[in-house]
Amino acid sequence: MVTGLDLHATLHRIVTDAVGAVPSAQRASLLARDGEQLVYKASVGLAGVLASPQEVAGGAVPATVIATLSTLSTLSTLSTLSTLSTLSTLSTLSTLSTLSTPDSADSPRVIAAADWYRELLPGASALHLVPAGAVVVLTPVHVQGQTIGVLAVEQPGGQAPSGEGWARLRALAASAGAALERRELYNDKARSAQEVRVLEGVLNAVAARTSTHELVEMISKGIKSVQLGPQWRSVHLVLLSDAPSGGARGDAAAREIRVYHVPHRSPLAFWNNVRDGALIAGRSVGIHVDVRNAPAHSAVEQRGILEDAIDRGVHGIAVAPITPEVLEPAIRRAAQAGVPVVTIDTPPAEGSCAQAYIGTDNVAAGRLAAEMMARLLPGGGKIGALTFWLSAMNSRERIEAFRAAVSGTRAPFDLQPPAEDRFDIELGMRIAREAVQTGGIAGAFGVCAENGLSWGAAARALGRAGELKIVAFDLLTDTLEMLREGTIHAVLVQREHEMGYRAVRVLHDIISKGVEAALAGLPARAGSGGGSALRFIDTGIDVVTIERTPWSLPLSDYLPLDANRKAAKRREQLPYESRAKELLLVTVDAGNEGYREERAPLDARSMVGRVLSTARPIIVDTHSSELHDAPDVVEARGKGAHTLVGVPLLAGGSAFGALVLESGRRAACSLDDLTMIERIVDTMAVAIENARLVHRITERTHELERANRHQESLLDTIRELSSPVVPIARNILVMPIVGTMDAQRSGRFIESMLQDITEHHARVVLVDVTGMAVVDAASVEHLLRAARAARLLGAEVVLVGVTPAAARLMVEQGVDLGSVITRSTLELGFAYALSKTGGQIVYRRSPHPQPF
Repeated sequence: MVTGLDLHATLHRIVTDAVGAVPSAQRASLLARDGEQLVYKASVGLAGVLASPQEVAGGAVPATVIATLSTLSTLSTLSTLSTLSTLSTLSTLSTLSTLSTPDSADSPRVIAAADWYRELLPGASALHLVPAGAVVVLTPVHVQGQTIGVLAVEQPGGQAPSGEGWARLRALAASAGAALERRELYNDKARSAQEVRVLEGVLNAVAARTSTHELVEMISKGIKSVQLGPQWRSVHLVLLSDAPSGGARGDAAAREIRVYHVPHRSPLAFWNNVRDGALIAGRSVGIHVDVRNAPAHSAVEQRGILEDAIDRGVHGIAVAPITPEVLEPAIRRAAQAGVPVVTIDTPPAEGSCAQAYIGTDNVAAGRLAAEMMARLLPGGGKIGALTFWLSAMNSRERIEAFRAAVSGTRAPFDLQPPAEDRFDIELGMRIAREAVQTGGIAGAFGVCAENGLSWGAAARALGRAGELKIVAFDLLTDTLEMLREGTIHAVLVQREHEMGYRAVRVLHDIISKGVEAALAGLPARAGSGGGSALRFIDTGIDVVTIERTPWSLPLSDYLPLDANRKAAKRREQLPYESRAKELLLVTVDAGNEGYREERAPLDARSMVGRVLSTARPIIVDTHSSELHDAPDVVEARGKGAHTLVGVPLLAGGSAFGALVLESGRRAACSLDDLTMIERIVDTMAVAIENARLVHRITERTHELERANRHQESLLDTIRELSSPVVPIARNILVMPIVGTMDAQRSGRFIESMLQDITEHHARVVLVDVTGMAVVDAASVEHLLRAARAARLLGAEVVLVGVTPAAARLMVEQGVDLGSVITRSTLELGFAYALSKTGGQIVYRRSPHPQPF
C-alpha cells in the first residue's frame, strides 16, 4: 500500500515490478531529474555493476540526458544510431537495437545495454557481467506532460517485451511519475511554508537583540532548508567594518571586512524556543524571567546556577536537568527555602522535591517512534539507536518504550545496544557511520535532536539515503532539510516553546495561589517502580512527515500550525499583581565551538569586492567565469566549490555587506533561487541595520549617562562651592551665595544651614548675597524661609552685601524683609554679630611698622 511515508520504498517496488514485467530481466533502475542532473532514485541488481553503492543512491549523470529522453519519447522508431547523432550526451553510443516497437510516441524504447551503462554509469567496474546482445528497455516517466525521468530495465536476451509487458512498463512508469509528482507537490508547499518561517524568524530578529552569530546561523541553515537543489555547503556573511583600515574613507580597497563563518553546531534552536516561550509567558503575567544556560557536559555547574539563584532570593525556578540526581540537592534546598521548582524536558530524579514536570510524555513518544519504524520496516530488521546521554531520564524512557513497542510486533526487530555521543557532533557522526557501514542495520532511531542528523549524514555518505529508515526527534533546520530530501522519514517534534511557556505560568500560579491550588487537577506521573507521584503537564508531540499519512502531519501543514500556536501565546495577556517577581529558567548550552569571525582588508579584485562596489548580486562559475582568478573564487575552487554566489546587503542604496554561498554543483543557482535568496537577504539587512542602530543607541546612551554623571558631579561641586559654610568666630557663621537662588537650591541651602547651626551652636548666620546674580522677590522669599527656619533653632539670619542695585530692585518690587536685619557689608554684619554674641573688634597699631 502506498501511503506517502516512504518514497524510496514506493519507487523500489515499482522498479522491482518492472524487472518482473520483462522476460528474464535481472537489473532495472529509475532515474529522475534533480536540478541540472539526473540521479538514481531506485535500482535493482546494479550493485554488481557499480564501483560503489554511492553511485546507486546518488550517482549523477549530465542533465542533457533528460533532453535525450524527451526526444526518445517522441520518436516513432529507434532503429539506427543516426537517429540520435545530434544528441550530445548519447552520441557516443555505438549501437541501438533494431527491435520493433509500438507506434505510440509514448512507448518504451530499447538501447544497447553496454552502451547505456557505460554512458550513465561512468564508475561501472564490471560491465563484462552484462550479457552480449543485452538491451535496456527505456520507458519515459512524465509529470504534468514533461519528461522528468526514465524507467530502465535490462533485457538479457535482446527480445522485446510482449504487448502485455509494454503496457505493464507504461503503467509502472505512470505510477512512478504520480509518486514523484505527489512528493514534489508536498515539497513545494513545504518549501513555501519554510521560506515564510525563515522570513518571520529574521523579522523577529529585527525586534530582538539577536547576535550576529545567531542571525548568520539562522540564515545559513534557513536557506539550506528552503533550497535543497543547490546543496549549499557553505553560507557565510561578510560585513564592512565601520572604519576604514587605512586610506581615505569610502575607498573600498582600503576598507576592512569581517567574515562570519557558521560551523556545524549543537541544537540551539530547541533551547531558544524554550526561552522564547518562557519570556512570552513572563510578559503576559508581569514577571521577569532570568534565562541562564549551563554547559551540556556540566551538571555540577548547572547545580551551582540554582544555588546562586536561591541565595539571591528568586521566586521560582524552571530547569532542564542535565543529570537529575546531581541536581536534586539544589532542588531540595530550594524547597526548604520556599522556592518552587519545576523541571522541563527531562523529569527530575525519583522522589524529587520538584513540584512538577512539564514536557513530553517520553514513554508515549518512544512508542510513537516504534510505530513509525514498524511501518517503515514491515519486515523487521536491525535498528540502531543514538542519544546524547544514556543516563538522561528522557533518553532512557524513550529507548525503553521503543524497545518494548518493537518487541511486541509480529516483525522480527532487533534493537542494538544504544550509543551516546555526549553532545559531541563528530563522535556522533563516527558512531553512526560505523553502525551503518558494518552493523547491518535497516533502521535508525535518533533519540534526541541532532542524533537523527548523525544517522542522516551517515546514510548520505554511504549511499543509503532513503534506504536506511530513520526516525528522529525535534525539527531542527538541518532535520527539516533531510526530511524534505527523503533521508529522514519521520520526525517526532516536541513542543518546546510550550514547555517554557507553561513552566512560567505554573510557577506564577504557585507563587500567587499556593502549591495545592495551582497544581490541583493536574495528572500525576507515577515514579518508576511505584515510587512517589509527580505532577505532570504533557506538552504534547507531533509526528511530522513530508507527505500526509494516516499517522502524521505533512511538513507543509505543521510549519504554519507551529507558527500559529506561538502567535496565539504572544497575544495572551492575563491580569497580574504589580509586585516585582523574578523567575529563573535554566536550560542547556550545547556549545558554539567552531564559530569563526575573521578580519581582513577588502580586496577590490575579489568577488566580494565586486559585489560591494556594484551593489548587485553575482553568480560565479569558479572554473569558467571572468572572475575565476579572483582570490576568493580561487580559494572556493580549491575547496571543491563549482558555484559561488554573492548577494549584497543594502542600506540606502549602498552595500554594507554580502552573503556568500558555495555549492559543489555546476550551475547550482537559478534565477528563482537567487530571487528567494535576495528576499531573505533584504530582510536580513534590516535586521543587521537594526542591530547596529540598537548598538549605536546603546553606546550613545552609555556615553550620555557617563556625561550626565560627570556633569552631576561637577554641579555638586559647584553647589558646595557656591554656598560654603564658614565659621568665623564662636557662634558666628558666614554663608556666601554665588549664582541664583531657586527652589531646588533653596532646599539644599536651608538643609545645609540648619545642619551647621546645630553642629557649631551658631547664634548668628551672616548670609552674604554679594555674589547673587539677582536679588529679586522670588530669591528674597527663599532667604526669608531660611531665616524663619534658623529662628526655630535659636539663630538669627543677617543679610549682608546688599548692593544699591539690589536695594532698588527690592523696593521697586515691594519686597518686605520684615524683621530680618541687613547690613551693606560683611564687616558691618560681623560687627553686628559680635554685639549679639558678646564679642568686640579690637584695632591695634603694630609696634614695628614695616616699610613699603
